[in-house]
Amino acid sequence: MQTWKKTLLTTLILGVQLPVLAANIPVQIYRNPNCGCCDSYADYLKTKGFDVKLIDTDDMASIKQKYAVPEQLEGCHTALIGRYVFEGLIPAENIQKVVNEHRPIKGLSVPGMPVGAPGMAGNRKGPINVYYLNSSSAPKVFASF
Repeated sequence: MQTWKKTLLTTLILGVQLPVLAANIPVQIYRNPNCGCCDSYADYLKTKGFDVKLIDTDDMASIKQKYAVPEQLEGCHTALIGRYVFEGLIPAENIQKVVNEHRPIKGLSVPGMPVGAPGMAGNRKGPINVYYLNSSSAPKVFASF
C-alpha cells in the first residue's frame, strides 16, 4: 500500500477511536440553567461520543454538598458517570481514562471556569490542571492540558 494511503488510514482509525471509547457512556450534568459554558461543555462531550443529559438546578450548592466536592475544587457544573463525580470543564480524554480503566478514585475536577478549557472560549494562558477529586486539604494533580 502506498505511504499516503497508510497514513490516511492510520489517521482515520486513530481519529475515530476517541468517540468510540465513549460511545453510549451516559453522563448526567447538573448545572445552573443560566450557564452558557455548561451547554458548550455538553456539546463538546457529545462530539466525543458521550450520551449527555443536562439537569437544571438553581441550587448547585446542594449538589456539590451531596457529592462532597471540596470548595477549592468546585467547577461550574457537576457531572456523574456511574460512581464517578467529574467537577468542571474536564477534557474527555481524562474522563475516558478514569472510566475505561476503572480507576479507584472518586473523580476529577477542573476548578473554576478557566479560559481555554473545554466549553470555555478563548486561548489558555498556560497549562490547566485536572485534580483528583478527594476530600484532602492538598489537591493532587491528575493531569495537565
